[in-house]
Amino acid sequence: MIQVTRKDGKESVENLLRRFTRKVQQAGVVAKAKQGQYFEKEISKRDRRTKAIIRRERKAIKMNKLRLGGR
Repeated sequence: MIQVTRKDGKESVENLLRRFTRKVQQAGVVAKAKQGQYFEKEISKRDRRTKAIIRRERKAIKMNKLRLGGR
């Protein structure tokens, strides 16, 4: 549990909120929550690599078409 307390009695709520959000981001709480949002079936390392290679190739082809003026 992340807790943030006022440094002094005059600290504004905006500063307090800013410090809280920074601590949450540094702790990676939001990233973990987003990561667990959807279930992904476990795949092997080899399959993951091949899919990444295919994605990169498709992106390169798409970028080349855009540079040449096509869609």
